[in-house]
Amino acid sequence: MERRQLGRTDLNVSAIGMGCVTFGREIDENTSFAVLDYAYERGINLLDTAAAYAAGASEQVVGNWLQSRGCRDQIVLATKVNGILNREHVLRSAEESLRRLQTDCIDLYQLHSWDETTPLEETLEVLQELVHSGKVRYIGCSNFSAWQLAKGALWSAEGGHSRFESIQPPYNLVQREIEADLLPLCEDQQIGVLSYSPLGAGFLTGKYTRNGEVPAGSRFDVIPGHQPIYFTDRGFQVVEELSQMAEETEMSMIQLALSWVIHQPAVTSMLVGAREPRHLDQAFVAQTRPLSEDLIERLNRAGM
Repeated sequence: MERRQLGRTDLNVSAIGMGCVTFGREIDENTSFAVLDYAYERGINLLDTAAAYAAGASEQVVGNWLQSRGCRDQIVLATKVNGILNREHVLRSAEESLRRLQTDCIDLYQLHSWDETTPLEETLEVLQELVHSGKVRYIGCSNFSAWQLAKGALWSAEGGHSRFESIQPPYNLVQREIEADLLPLCEDQQIGVLSYSPLGAGFLTGKYTRNGEVPAGSRFDVIPGHQPIYFTDRGFQVVEELSQMAEETEMSMIQLALSWVIHQPAVTSMLVGAREPRHLDQAFVAQTRPLSEDLIERLNRAGM
């Protein structure tokens, strides 16, 4: 699988990254191991987890898999710290993540979201401590706005400290707000983009309709907060146009939506989750099947 440089680092990550949010939450360890084996055998080297995923269970699963397979040096290991990002909490969370992951160094340590209560300077200073101690190689962030990322970049540059080498934003055919300012900023500053939710939490598979019915157990049922983002006239128009293009090209809606994201020049790696190994297959097909310029243009205009 294609490898892409992450930011200005010496990390080269697979074009598809393994999002580990389902591990220990929606699937047990044995199934998680099967998903990880399948991903690794097919060239995925980026594993992205978080302390918040299943209250640390995801990190524990990943750590157990790395230990049992003996492939730590072949993996780019990324995790996140959430909550109040003061010095005490960040240091404690990092130590807990290292223990669960059964490693002495995290390749990419990310802030899970912006903290309104702690000055960013304080958070970046403690992240610098972790880098200097060798417990973290590089730092990144997730769910930051462009101005928040820019503030971090400015402070790091002025202080000569470690900078955010990556950001994790949601990005798909419906949720495209980052195109206005975040993606241009990342391109200008050579900051890697690890995009997530390429299928809009399943919205772009066509399982939801304008009548507003939500299947029991679906992601929109479990996390109702998705509905205001996607259950809009424009959102359903995108789905309808995507369905039409799928019929014309004999590609699935999933393959089209994934291929559109993975071949965006600004995207370093597209994170995908899975509940079983076969769920990764459509992403592998999308990665090896480029879209025509005409089809890309039609997808770009979908919903407009």
